[in-house]
Amino acid sequence: MKLNFDDRQIIMVGTAHISEASIREVRENIAAEKPDCVAVELDEQRLESMKNPGAWKTLDIGKVLREKKGLVLLANLMLASFQRRMGSDVGIKPGAEMEAAVNAAEEAAIPVALVDRPIQVTLRRAWAMNSLWGKCKLLGILFSSAFSRETVSAQEIEELKRGNAMDAMMTELAAYLPAVKQVLIDERDFFLASRIWQASVPPGGVPPAAPQRRVLAVLGAGHVPGVAAHLNLFAAGAESLDTAAVEAVPPPSIAGKIAAFVIPVIIAALVAAGFAAGGAGLSGQMLLRWFLWNGSLAAAATVVAGGHILAALTAFVMAPVGTLSPVLSVGIFAGIVQGWVKKPTVEDMERLQEDVGSLRGIYRNRVLRVLLVFLFSSLGGAVGNFIAVPTLVGSLFP
Repeated sequence: MKLNFDDRQIIMVGTAHISEASIREVRENIAAEKPDCVAVELDEQRLESMKNPGAWKTLDIGKVLREKKGLVLLANLMLASFQRRMGSDVGIKPGAEMEAAVNAAEEAAIPVALVDRPIQVTLRRAWAMNSLWGKCKLLGILFSSAFSRETVSAQEIEELKRGNAMDAMMTELAAYLPAVKQVLIDERDFFLASRIWQASVPPGGVPPAAPQRRVLAVLGAGHVPGVAAHLNLFAAGAESLDTAAVEAVPPPSIAGKIAAFVIPVIIAALVAAGFAAGGAGLSGQMLLRWFLWNGSLAAAATVVAGGHILAALTAFVMAPVGTLSPVLSVGIFAGIVQGWVKKPTVEDMERLQEDVGSLRGIYRNRVLRVLLVFLFSSLGGAVGNFIAVPTLVGSLFP
């Protein structure tokens, strides 16, 4: 698709991310069009991972957990595993057409612009903007895609570039997970368009009577219609180029902040009611009962995740503490202890993307085991609280 404006021309090449035909098409278009700039649907981290596939070996899993990026890393790994497996069906590495675009531009001494939003921002916004039910569905999709054994053919991959097939997929995603569709597609359409438009302006601006500046943009086919619509709005002055709103991770809502303290307040109120009804003996029994439910289920979930006994004991102690102080997450502490006791090896780092595609691989890989301990201990503690509350209510009315 070619879009002509007064002082610039933008050529968009829609691709499938695991397509041999897309690789050829990208190279041929760059050679034929000889643009002033090549814009690619990549961010700096993804380009670095393509150029340096061994970067996983330097991963600090403890730092990931301390920075509260455990779920983001797990989601990223599952998506990468899904793309990697689909690519293996057709013999193409995921993102190979983007890598080909960068290489072809560099060979021709054409500047390259990285125009996609960082994947961490996209995943964190997708998580933050979902409801609790939406988060559950999102996790379900990620796990099912990671373990899926469905195969695809080269012809089916090429069909994804067709408008009708892509429209149907977008409609289905919007109906099932509207917040995810907004973040993964709509927001990125705007972000990509803004960065492409900016890439079409050379440093110092466009001098009067200068020839059209030509930018060739390599994008996933699903983004082309949305990006084109935004580019036309920019040209008409009907939309701002400012992307700050879609680059920030939304802070927790007031309702979300209140919800984090609902369980502690309920438990404290029930224990106080127990003291009023039966004195220190009853309130002590209720407190112990809650501690055991909360800690035991967090510890049991840690064991199910294949966690070390020390990680399970940490989960047992920290689950009640984390309930009373949501800042102290049981999952983070249990995961850090798991990583300390069972330190990941270089082999674990090397097999990370391969192992995430199977349950056996996840339990075998020490990095993934840490993430599993983090996730399961958090869920176990949460379930323990939901079970404990009605149990405490029952203690008041024997």
